[in-house]
Amino acid sequence: MLRRKLSIIALVFLVSFTLSCSATEAQVAEEPVEEEIIISEYRGGKMSNIKKVILDVDPGRDDAIAIMLAVLSPKIELIGITTVNGNRPVWECTENALRVIDLIEANVPVFEGSNLPLLVHLYKNRRPPIPRLKPCPIEGGLLEIPKAVSKKQSQGAVDWLIKTIMESDGDIVLVPLGPMTNIALAIRIEPRIIEKIQEIVFMGGSTGSGNVTSDAEFNIWMDPEAAKIVLNSGIKKITMVGLNVTHKALISSDECDALYNIGTKASMASANFIKGRIAGGEIQGQNAAPVHDALAVASIIDGAVIKTRLCNVDVETLPGVTDGRTVCDFNSKERNNVYVAIKVNQDIFYKTLINVLSLSK
Repeated sequence: MLRRKLSIIALVFLVSFTLSCSATEAQVAEEPVEEEIIISEYRGGKMSNIKKVILDVDPGRDDAIAIMLAVLSPKIELIGITTVNGNRPVWECTENALRVIDLIEANVPVFEGSNLPLLVHLYKNRRPPIPRLKPCPIEGGLLEIPKAVSKKQSQGAVDWLIKTIMESDGDIVLVPLGPMTNIALAIRIEPRIIEKIQEIVFMGGSTGSGNVTSDAEFNIWMDPEAAKIVLNSGIKKITMVGLNVTHKALISSDECDALYNIGTKASMASANFIKGRIAGGEIQGQNAAPVHDALAVASIIDGAVIKTRLCNVDVETLPGVTDGRTVCDFNSKERNNVYVAIKVNQDIFYKTLINVLSLSK
């Protein structure tokens, strides 16, 4: 165990020598018009097979809803949850994940992961202080549900990810809903997991504007080096669910009321979480809010939720105004590595929330 911890520490300082200083300059296209779409219909239609899923999360209100979707959906077998520093400090993320699991009386193990990003915090003034100790108006702090009774697992998230993926049949869908620190570390420690991961579906990035800077989305911005490692790893299928679609799948206050009136623990908690996001003013001038992470999970439950297009995606890691940007080149003829969500069906997304969250007690 000591050797493993030392290896992780050493890797963090070696990562900078294995990354290029910045994403290759690429021609960035806006979302292509429908006539130009060549590759995908809505993400394969409805999926009949049960998907084995691992969630990597930083709860946060929208992560909490995503967790409940993954636990309750009959289309998903949630085999574990790992937590990572992001919206909240990792210890708070772990407590929040456990609170959600206890609320809906689920039996899913929670493994605590990295408490810092790989490199970004080592550069003076590159980021505000990490971890973020002050509660965010949109994501909140400790979730407004009962304190957890369940405990986190003694094994660390990175070790568990490696062991679980290596012992699998190559049938696990990994779903990062926060910074990709844990996954990047796992890849660096045991590169053989690359061939064993069936797919990564991540919430992060954008084909256009960001939400923490003009160019960068929060999850990628918080650990751009980790995202760069994962996206350039050679994993056979990676799907990006970014701000360009999550901001088109808003849930209104009236829809929250309908969700609350279903009367299950999951539906009522989710409605309250979304109303908290609306009150936080994530989308100025609208009585509605995106539920970013839940959209990524919903796309696994029902492939008709999003439409994707294969393109070349890289991450900008040079400090500066574009730091953390996902550079999406829809015109690339080489190294197309990510299926980028370009369209969303908001009606199917909302129906998925209603149908799945009604399944709890």
